[in-house]
Amino acid sequence: MGIVKIGDDLHEELRKSSSVMCRSINAQAEFWMKVGMLAEANPTLPFTEIMAQQLKNADVQLPEIEAA
Repeated sequence: MGIVKIGDDLHEELRKSSSVMCRSINAQAEFWMKVGMLAEANPTLPFTEIMAQQLKNADVQLPEIEAA
């Protein structure tokens, strides 16, 4: 485990986001880093496709949304 220094403004946004997403500050930072790394490695994929692929890789069963 290491220490990553970030600016005060980013830390504040991280703190607020972690509260909304029900994650610890560290877990939120780790999520942002992982998604950012995946986005850089796959620049043509939108966020929703990156997340869908990660959920599929974790064998998460998502319910289908029925059209109205």
